[in-house]
This record gives sequence, C-alpha cells and structure tokens, in this order.
Amino acid sequence: MTDTDKHGRPEPPHSGDEAATLQGFLDYQRATLAWRCRGLSDEQLRLTLAPSPLTLGGMLSHLAYVEDYWFSTVVAEAPDPEPWASVDWKADPDWDWHLAATETGEALRALWEARVEASRAVVASALQEADALGRTHPAWGGSGQVSLRWVLTHMVEEYARHNGQADLIRESIDGETGE
Repeated sequence: MTDTDKHGRPEPPHSGDEAATLQGFLDYQRATLAWRCRGLSDEQLRLTLAPSPLTLGGMLSHLAYVEDYWFSTVVAEAPDPEPWASVDWKADPDWDWHLAATETGEALRALWEARVEASRAVVASALQEADALGRTHPAWGGSGQVSLRWVLTHMVEEYARHNGQADLIRESIDGETGE
C-alpha cells in the first residue's frame, strides 16, 4: 500500500530497492503534473505565461510523446506508436507541443494517461529480465545506448523540469500554487 499526499500523489518508498525508488519518484512527478492540470477547462489548458509559448495542455501532449519515445520506442525497442508514427516531424518539429491547440483537455489527459500506463507496462515487462536496469537499448536513432536506469532517471528529471513550469502557469491561471 502506497501512502498518498493531500493532492493524491503517491509517496516514493523510503526504503525500496533501486527500481522501486526510481519508479516511485517518477510516479510522484507524474501525479504532480496531473494535479497541476486537474480541474482546468480546455481554454485554461491553452493559456501561456509570457514570454514562453508553453501551455499545460502542451505539457500533457509533450510528456505523452516523451513517455512513448523513451519507454515504447527505446526500452521496448518497438516502432513509434500513433499518433506519433504518422507525424511529419520535419514540417513541425514541435508537433507534440502544438497538438494541444486542436485537442480537448479530455483528449489530452486521456492520451497522456494511456501513454503513462503503456510505459508502466513496458517497465514491468523489462524488470522481469536479469540486469534489467543495466541492460542498454538503442536510442537517438541508433546513435547511442541507454539503460533502463538512465531512462527512469531522465524521466524523473523531465517531469520535474516541466512541473516547475506547470506550477508557474497554473498560478497565473487561478492562483493555485504547488509545493
């Protein structure tokens, strides 16, 4: 049983093994993003905080893409799933951010939640293998190798960085602050 805080975020284990600790901190960061985006309208999810063009909706779609890239494409070594597989990334290299301008908040939340669940399944499957955290996988189009340990650590950092931005955007929308 995992303890949760008043915002529904799971507390990372205080004495878990390496895999449980990394997954615990990543789930805490994921839940922080969900909290920062909770209860907002489609319009509010599209608001920016000058001078940045970032939106909370854009963060949901970007992080859905990042989940898929690192876990499905890199760790599972599978082809890019939709909606990313059919994107013309050369025409719009920031398509994952721009998707939020045309999708509802409900659709963005559903996309992100589905991609998080898919990522959890990839990690659970990978952890069945010997030396799962240390086994490397091709990344960046085959120009490098990363371990599951690296991917989990990177994802904690990715969410933490965007959650800081999300805190500022959310506070500018309705005054709600994070911690």
